[in-house]
Amino acid sequence: MNRFRVSLGREDEFIQVWRERESFLDQTTGFRRFRLLQGETGEEQTLFISYAEWDSREEFSAWTESEQFAQAHRKGRTPAGVILGPPRFEGYEVVLEQ
Repeated sequence: MNRFRVSLGREDEFIQVWRERESFLDQTTGFRRFRLLQGETGEEQTLFISYAEWDSREEFSAWTESEQFAQAHRKGRTPAGVILGPPRFEGYEVVLEQ
């Protein structure tokens, strides 16, 4: 997951960037699903999470080092001022599933 702090009033612009970006995820071994989650709006920002599920940490790591990853991130740039600082990565592994 990556946590983004999006400037107030720029939420629709942020979502549009994600709608239009070419991610290449569907061509990537081990990829399961992606979701863009919108969280709470505060005085200065709205929180968003880009959430992806992978079969394994190794397959996720391979994706981050691939040419498809580089292409997706080169072409999917967010306009200046939309996000407040860089995203914050948080990685988790499933330890219980019911």
